[in-house]
Amino acid sequence: MPASKHLQSWDIAVRSIPHVLAEAGKKRLLCAQRVSRAISQLFPVLRIVVCVFVLLLDGAFAFAGSDRTGFLMVSADRGFLGNQETQAAFTEFRKVYPPAVLALVGRDYNGIGSEYSAYLIKALRELKEAGVTQVVGIPLFVSEADPVLQKVIVGMSAYEVPGTIRWAAPMADSYLIKQIVLDRVEKISKDSEEERLFIVGVGAVDGASERIMKRDLEKLVSYISERKSFKEATAVIYYDRDAPESDARNRTADELIMQAAAHKGSTVVIPATLGPKFDYSMTLTNWIGQRFKGLDVVYGGEELMPHPNIVLWLKRIANQYTAALPNEIGIVIMPHGATQPWNDAVERLVEPLRARYDLEMAFGMADPRVIQGAVTRLEERGIRRIVFVRLYALSHHMKESTDYILGLTDTIPSHMANHVATTQVRSAVLFAGFGGYEESARVADILHERVLEVSEDPSSETVVLLAHGEKTDTGNIRWLQAMEANIERLKKESHCSKLKSIRAATVQEDWPELREKAVGEIRNIIQEESKHSRVLVIANRLYGAGPYKKLLTGLDYALNDRGLAHPLLSRWLEEEVEKTAAALASPLLSVKHEAVR
Repeated sequence: MPASKHLQSWDIAVRSIPHVLAEAGKKRLLCAQRVSRAISQLFPVLRIVVCVFVLLLDGAFAFAGSDRTGFLMVSADRGFLGNQETQAAFTEFRKVYPPAVLALVGRDYNGIGSEYSAYLIKALRELKEAGVTQVVGIPLFVSEADPVLQKVIVGMSAYEVPGTIRWAAPMADSYLIKQIVLDRVEKISKDSEEERLFIVGVGAVDGASERIMKRDLEKLVSYISERKSFKEATAVIYYDRDAPESDARNRTADELIMQAAAHKGSTVVIPATLGPKFDYSMTLTNWIGQRFKGLDVVYGGEELMPHPNIVLWLKRIANQYTAALPNEIGIVIMPHGATQPWNDAVERLVEPLRARYDLEMAFGMADPRVIQGAVTRLEERGIRRIVFVRLYALSHHMKESTDYILGLTDTIPSHMANHVATTQVRSAVLFAGFGGYEESARVADILHERVLEVSEDPSSETVVLLAHGEKTDTGNIRWLQAMEANIERLKKESHCSKLKSIRAATVQEDWPELREKAVGEIRNIIQEESKHSRVLVIANRLYGAGPYKKLLTGLDYALNDRGLAHPLLSRWLEEEVEKTAAALASPLLSVKHEAVR
């Protein structure tokens, strides 16, 4: 229980003692009750002293009753300037995610007892002294096959690790790191369709490590190739200078790039490395650049650091392995958006959520810049998890686009493949989302109310539910099926059960050719039904009636244009947010229950 809860009143603090002690074990409960009765008879001043003890006791039992996760960041020793870059990123990370420690390991590391083992011993001791019971190892290495990293992982069993250790995935697995490489490419690439791209890695010691390192770099190459069209895009691995046959292997890598440079068009070389940087001249990037001096090669001399995404990557790993407090879970709601009255109606709809959650709106059709702005504002306010609400009719609406934008998948939606809007958010936040209000049974209750508002004599009335619709037959059929499900629910209501009929229709309003056909069919339905019944058209959309009045000009019908914005839809939002937030609060990955890599 937080200290602030105890300090609300001394009586609350006193009454909390049995609860706190009971959490430590049932055997203490009887004793705790006796202590509570005794304390209630003490003088007020003495009660204050005891309450201070309660605060300390509360923290002690809370600490003893739960695991504490610490972070061990392992980085290659990069020399004076390189280590400054590493330390700067680590310091920013540790401010928000303590306890965290940094251990530098050099190429000469050879297990416990070797030169760099002292840094690992010191780091692990600091975690133990901080009460850590489970450790997340964060490898500041591009590939899991990096020989230095492998020595650390394999030899970790020889160290006194406080509890279990779980190694996070290497940098090449994260889209945040892939974005860094993309930034480096876009900075120097002039005309990608006339260029050959080489992403360079360094550090292999044998064929096995070369293959795995190349496989990891190919993840970066694939990410770039899906977003920029090059004549050729290849991953190239250089060997560590002390590795057997390194000279011959590195000449082979040189020749690959030289052959490309001899062809028409530019050759672009990007280092995907975190190598030595002793000063501004003694650097790995200069060593790579010197190999192509005098060739027709455009060389990007910047490594992966420094870059803002490094800290985001570190924080995102921490978020994956730690639980979120209630005040660290925020909401982003993405409605379609339209005119101000439409937007105001949605704001009223989501208002109940604002009392409980930090919330941002992202009006639009999955605009990555709008979404980034909403996410950034929440993250700046301390949010670590975001429930992303697609406030669209069906659960698949905009899901493919937003899953990509939020980094839940790297697969670019087909409709975005050749579009400028292919950026993904840059954030450490973890996301989960939902959508599809039309699929909720509560919508039938709202529609029932809308029917009652315009109905006079149900036995002589026909209802037409009119919705927006989709372009594809598959999507449109799915929308109609959701509406038919609500019609079946409506028929169970006493008033609606007396209606002559209830029909579902979509106007497919954004596609002129489809709209003309759909509207023609709807007009025929209304014309025929109005000959022997009163026709009620219910706007089956979030707000208003859109173009329905114009499309149905000249027909005899009564329109309810209030839409689905209703307190019941607010309740649906609250329920789905609560459910999603509860699942999202837990750690995404477990230190204890996953195999140690």
